[in-house]
Amino acid sequence: MNDSKAQMASPSYLLPVEDREFLLSDELRGLRFALEYSKAEILLRQWGIRSTVVVFGSARIPSPEQAEAMLSAARGPDERASAERRARHVHYYETARLFARIVSERGGAMHAPDGHHNNVIATGGGPGIMEAANRGAVEVGAPSIGFNITLPMEQRPNSYSTPALTFRFHYFAMRKMHLAMRANALAVFPGGFGTMDELFEMLTLTQTRKAPPLPIVLVGTEYWRKAVNFQHLLDQDMIAAHDLELFDIVDTAEEAWQAMLARGLKAHSPPPVD
Repeated sequence: MNDSKAQMASPSYLLPVEDREFLLSDELRGLRFALEYSKAEILLRQWGIRSTVVVFGSARIPSPEQAEAMLSAARGPDERASAERRARHVHYYETARLFARIVSERGGAMHAPDGHHNNVIATGGGPGIMEAANRGAVEVGAPSIGFNITLPMEQRPNSYSTPALTFRFHYFAMRKMHLAMRANALAVFPGGFGTMDELFEMLTLTQTRKAPPLPIVLVGTEYWRKAVNFQHLLDQDMIAAHDLELFDIVDTAEEAWQAMLARGLKAHSPPPVD
């Protein structure tokens, strides 16, 4: 009797879609890129997500509830000082939350008379400012998107992004592409390396005309004037004077919305009530 157990047990006999080692090989990296692009693209199209307003900012900025808990749990002067520093940033969380409510109510995210949602809040899906923006959207009944990334210390999605619009990426490049490709506008709150990376990528795409012009608003005058010396870049001839016209710096949620409108963001009003 012909025994083919050894042949059937060989990895080569597995169907390609069942062969994890094969799918995760270096040679299949291009295919994995395509899969990451296609999954999110198909689901976003099915939902009718035509355009987004992207919100960037630090994952470390606490909500009021988290700040209160950190202050209560702090032990010793060092922990107390750290908790107090982070608690001072709570107003940015609340500003991002209010901004997302304003965008969702006035921008067309909740109303899809033609089957499309416009100016839907999109974030990186994690905690901090990302959570605040997704939270503001859900509080007014609007959908919002979370583009999460797999990290060595696993990022968990916040609990406010629409579950069916909560994605996870392995490749930063593909995540950035999805953040950018439907963006009608960009609001950037205080943040660290990741926020700076995302901000300057969008500024570069706009500066080099690889992406169409879009409203870019930095929220938090005191933070941004100290974090990035844009004037120094100009003084040293590292950028041109008109590059400073690519963005606005504001302090409030309403100012951010009005700056976006002034730069051409189209608000999609809800249909009239009968």
